[in-house]
Amino acid sequence: MQPLLEVRGLTKSFGGVAALSDGRFTLQPGSVHALCGGNGAGKSTFLTIVMGIQQRDSGTIRVKGRDVTFARPSDALDAGISIIEQELSPVPAMSVAENIYLGREPVGLLGRVDFRRMNRDAQALLDQLHFNISARRLMMDLTVAELQLVEIAKALSYNAEIIIMDEPTSALGEAEADQLFAAVARLKEQGKGIIYVSHRLSEIFGIADTYTVFRDGRFIDSGAVADVTRDRLIEMIVGRPLTEEFAKTNTPTDETVFTLRGLNTAGWVRDVSLDLRRGEIVALYGLMGSGRSEIFERLFGLGSDEGGEITLFGERVHLSTPKEAIDRGLAFVTEDRKGSGLNLMASVRDNICMARLDELSPLGVMRRRREVSAAAQMIEAFGIRTPNDRIDVSGLSGGNQQKVVLGKWFLTQPKILLLDEPTRGVDVGAKREIYRVMSEFAQGGGAVIMVSSETDEVLGMADRVVVMRDGRVSGEVARKDMSAAALLHLAA
Repeated sequence: MQPLLEVRGLTKSFGGVAALSDGRFTLQPGSVHALCGGNGAGKSTFLTIVMGIQQRDSGTIRVKGRDVTFARPSDALDAGISIIEQELSPVPAMSVAENIYLGREPVGLLGRVDFRRMNRDAQALLDQLHFNISARRLMMDLTVAELQLVEIAKALSYNAEIIIMDEPTSALGEAEADQLFAAVARLKEQGKGIIYVSHRLSEIFGIADTYTVFRDGRFIDSGAVADVTRDRLIEMIVGRPLTEEFAKTNTPTDETVFTLRGLNTAGWVRDVSLDLRRGEIVALYGLMGSGRSEIFERLFGLGSDEGGEITLFGERVHLSTPKEAIDRGLAFVTEDRKGSGLNLMASVRDNICMARLDELSPLGVMRRRREVSAAAQMIEAFGIRTPNDRIDVSGLSGGNQQKVVLGKWFLTQPKILLLDEPTRGVDVGAKREIYRVMSEFAQGGGAVIMVSSETDEVLGMADRVVVMRDGRVSGEVARKDMSAAALLHLAA
């Protein structure tokens, strides 16, 4: 059977530094091929070259047996290759249909856009994929998960034979991810080839037929997913065996440091109560739209006070602004690090010091020596891999960007961490480092509340799980009673 895509000896350097030195890949029709590797392994460089976004230095690319060179993304689209990118780029003021068909709108009489036809076709596509989204809604009104589903629909609208999915479930809950996997199964039946990139190993073993591993810009291995173990795949990705995936060392105490009673939010979250003990990691678990993230926003002073009591360290408090929350010892790592966790146009140093400008710049004058020292302290503490602290944070890998976000908040010396999807879009090695940070923080006297859509992560790290459903607490599960079935029963 002739492969849909064959890549051999692909190389690419930036400023004399090799980002990709031996890219190899083969994609067969009717298959899902997982492209695996840690942050900085060369996967993104490889994909941007295949899509014509960047030009290769050397190597060959063949599509259905024919050598190709793509000067621009439109060339790749014309050749039957489309991509669902990890970083979403919607046009907020436009509708879902306008975003799906942006640049190729159907035209009617007098060359005018045929909005009726465009809305009809977009809605038919969304319905076919079982995505419960109206084609007429504005993108600015959608959740992050809904934006991701629209991006998926847009890529599939090209009717391409080769579909690249780069972390397609990173913003999806389990129910939405199942919709995507069902769509993938239908595409396979149609003979499409799918390049699937994900740091979630459970997804790779669940839907992929074959795998290829990149590390440090080089091809490492390729084969059938059925022939490789989870531990072996992790070892190839990281470059060394991981003795344990979840670095959990904390032990909860009996001292309650944080309580909620009857908390409501401006949305539909109602009557939420929970307790948090010193040294404890509590997970808020639920399906998309269950109200988990809205609770964090309210606690960090980003939502209006709709009722309820918040008690910190025995004192009832009102948190109406982020500054008040920070001053009370809270730190909030948001689910969208590039949208709300980082200033991508600023340096690593500037991002780390962002939440402590009041201390680093008394009387409005930045104390540079103090700023440099603070950034260096966090870079060393979190093992942030960066050439220097003045490089734009956008130039770092996803795992290192997340470490910058954590460094920013740890500089405030928090007592309670609010972590919303803390390991989204980072590789298994970086995940373990984040788990270590969580455990050591709790073991050192702090406390953690985390939101996660990954059941394995919740089971591996949480001491207790508070399950949300339809904006309310549907139940609580102790560590000794945790199982995937128990959590899903309460969440669904």
